[in-house]
Order: sequence, then structure tokens, then C-alpha cells
Amino acid sequence: MSDITDAATGPVLERDGARATIRLNRPKHLNRLQAEDLDDLVRLFDLIEADPAIRVLVLTGTGRAFSAGYDLNSVAERAVSANEQQSAGSAFEVVVNRLEDLGVPTICRLNGGVYGGSTDLALACDFRIGVDTAEMFMPAARLGLHYYRSGIKRYVTRLGVDNAKKLFLTAQKISAPEMLRIGYLTAMVPVEFLDEEVDQLANILAGNAPQAMRGMKRAINEFARGELDDRAADQRHRDSMRGDEIKEGIKAFAEKRAPRF
Repeated sequence: MSDITDAATGPVLERDGARATIRLNRPKHLNRLQAEDLDDLVRLFDLIEADPAIRVLVLTGTGRAFSAGYDLNSVAERAVSANEQQSAGSAFEVVVNRLEDLGVPTICRLNGGVYGGSTDLALACDFRIGVDTAEMFMPAARLGLHYYRSGIKRYVTRLGVDNAKKLFLTAQKISAPEMLRIGYLTAMVPVEFLDEEVDQLANILAGNAPQAMRGMKRAINEFARGELDDRAADQRHRDSMRGDEIKEGIKAFAEKRAPRF
């Protein structure tokens, strides 16, 4: 990771071999997302999707929090009509859904607290590794906000109905151990082991067959949404049986070595 600074910027993209890292970088404001950050995130997601050398994405924050969510004051200032307010909310939803649909596997490196809409941003990642001092908070009910549909669906399909109700309807903070218990966190570690845990998982993902992972991730997400494209999933399965990845995988297994995809 790069050195942490107090200079606020939009999201920062870093590269390290097959791994890309997007770092939210407004530490003095707990990495609160501004309207302009949304376009930057979509642009970075497009760059990552277009680069076949990138095999895994890590999303994290600078400083003591992952993210305080979307700047509601910014939304209010920009929303002079109901239609504009809806489009401001939809812009954030588009970013989160785009992250969930990325072909490469994604890890959220939760370096601290996660609040508001950023709880959904993290949930859109495939894995969430957090420090044991983290906390999360979904304040929609306190704000009088009915959360957007795809975010509620993500909470329900990932965490279950009862946990989604608790988080949305009580609007109470929960601690890292509770985040782990309900399945929000994939793993919880002391801060000094955070990078080691993330690196280990990132290296595993970067070493697996990218097309097979991309297809299975898509199928899993479609299953969760109740929108599985059966024909496309069956076709990807058939294609994999005669593709280059399975040839290399079987050869590597026979030669007792790591595959080179």
C-alpha cells in the first residue's frame, strides 16, 4: 500500500502485478464519497475490466475508516427537484451494481468503520476482510430514507432477512465480531495482520483460472438475484470443458505444480 497522506483526492488506482487496488482517499472526512467520485469509480472499474492482466481487485480506504458513505449534503444541494434527487441516488446505486458485476474477483479491505451507502459498496465485493475494531451502521431509517431496491436485495441475499431487518430498521451500529457472526465479514483480523490476510487471499484468487472464476462469479450473483441465465451458464460450462484453462489445469495437476493461467 502507498503511504497514507491527508491530501484529499478522488479514488486512487494502484497496480501491483496482477492485483489492482482502488483506495478511497478523503481521510479527514472518513472517505466520504462525493458526487464526482462516483464517475471516477465507474471509470476505474472500466479500466480494470478492460485489462486482462488484472486478476483481482482490492477496494480499501485511507486512514482510520473505510468510508462514511455518500455525502447526503451534496445530494441535497444538487437535488432541487424530486427527479434530480432520484437521479443522484440512482448514480450511487449504479456504481455499487457495477462493482458487484465486475468480472474479476473483488476483496474489500475494511481498514476501519463502514457507514451508510458504503456498507452496500463493501457488500458488493466478493470478500470482506476487516480489522477487529471495525463497525458498521446503516442509518436510512433515522434519515427517513427508503433505501434503493438493489441494495436491500443485496443485504437480504447476502445476510438473510432477519439480519437485514435488524440493520435497516433499528439503524444501530454493530461491532466487528457481530459483522463476522452475521456473515458481513469474510474474516476479521487485528490491524497488524490485515495486509497479510488480504495478500494471502488476493494471491490465491490471482492464481486461479480467470475465465472459470468470471463465469462462476456471474452465475453465483445471478442465482442470488433470482435472475440466472441458464442457457449462458450451461454454455460457459461446455466451453470450459474444451478450453485452454482446463488443459493447463489438468496438466499442472498431473505434473504436481501450480497452474499458469
